[in-house]
Amino acid sequence: MKIATYNVNGVNGRLAVLLRWLAEAEPDIVVLQELKAPQEKFPETAIRDLGYDVIWRGQKSWNGVALLSRVGEIHETRRSLPDDPDPTQSRYIEAAVNGILIGGLYLPNGNPRPGPKFDYKLKWFDALIAHAASLLESSLPVLLLGDFNVMPTERDVYKPERWLDDALFAPEVREAFFRLTAQGWTDALRTIHPDETIYTFWDYFRNAYGRNAGLRIDHLLLSPSLGDRLVDAQVDMHVRGWEKTSDHAPVWVELADKPKRRRRKAVS
Repeated sequence: MKIATYNVNGVNGRLAVLLRWLAEAEPDIVVLQELKAPQEKFPETAIRDLGYDVIWRGQKSWNGVALLSRVGEIHETRRSLPDDPDPTQSRYIEAAVNGILIGGLYLPNGNPRPGPKFDYKLKWFDALIAHAASLLESSLPVLLLGDFNVMPTERDVYKPERWLDDALFAPEVREAFFRLTAQGWTDALRTIHPDETIYTFWDYFRNAYGRNAGLRIDHLLLSPSLGDRLVDAQVDMHVRGWEKTSDHAPVWVELADKPKRRRRKAVS
């Protein structure tokens, strides 16, 4: 099964890009962020015409999340975090699809730092960490994925010294990410690419994409049972080079139907 996350940066303005990528990559399940469209303006028909079931929570001008599936019905479980510090913002959507609980998220940017937006980011992160812990306690196969707006390590950002004052690279935010993963989540992209420079976002300015001056801020976190099914995780970087494209690239994980066999150690 191929499951992807894509910050589309405006679903209607980038619809041609989204549909082209869906037809090319054929992901089974997709979560989208930054729809930037009210509920009634989501392009449901165009997406269903490609064979996807879809649920979404829109928001005028900003935010907005959606979940697409072509491998079974979407059984929605929630469309905001428990204890969300601002439930009016559309940042989380969760559903059971084909035996997996999918949590799609768009974590706040948090800039400028310090300030109320940064405080909100930390509160939202705390709410996510608490909910993630409860998901793990359920022992269900769970995948949390989306735009986390955090570069966990210096390897995840081009020229990290330029980002020391930014909310995406703040020590408190990086520490929150590692508090989350320490619960037992597998960072799929970094597991497959432990030593590589790999990015998911490139700014529109200063030829960032051409210079590969990027950030890794879109993540796929697997619960332990899904971690055992991890086959591959990649970034469709070429999509960032398309005309009128998002500043993010799609990121995806491939999961085996069953846990991978582990080789037994020879008995001496």
